[in-house]
Amino acid sequence: MHELAVTESLLQVVLRHANEGGAGKVVSVSVRIGGLSDLVNEWVQRYFDHLSRGTIAEGAVIRIERIPTTFRCDQCGHVFPADPRTREEIRCPLCSSAEMTLATGRECFVQQIEVVNGFGA
Repeated sequence: MHELAVTESLLQVVLRHANEGGAGKVVSVSVRIGGLSDLVNEWVQRYFDHLSRGTIAEGAVIRIERIPTTFRCDQCGHVFPADPRTREEIRCPLCSSAEMTLATGRECFVQQIEVVNGFGA
C-alpha cells in the first residue's frame, strides 16, 4: 500500500516541474527505482492514474527502470552488485572484505518528464 504515498510524491514532483516549465500536458514520466524497493510497477501506474485525474498529468504513462543493488567496499572502494536478500554473506570480490556501504538500491526518483508545451495564455 505504500505505493500510494510514493506515487503521490512522484506526482507532486512531476506537476511542479511541468508547471514551472509551462507544460500543457504530461505525456510520460520515467522513474528510476532501486532494486531493494518492493514497489509494484502496476500499482504505481494505477495510483498515478487515479491521483492525476483532472491534472495536466492525467493519462501519462509511467516508465519504470529498476536500478541494480550495488555496494561500495569500505576497504578498497570497489563498487559491485549484490543482493542482500539472499542468505549468503556479501563480500567484496576484489579484497574479500565484508565491510561495505550500500551504494544503490533504495532510490526512487523522477528521471525524465515528457511533456507537450502549452499554447496561449
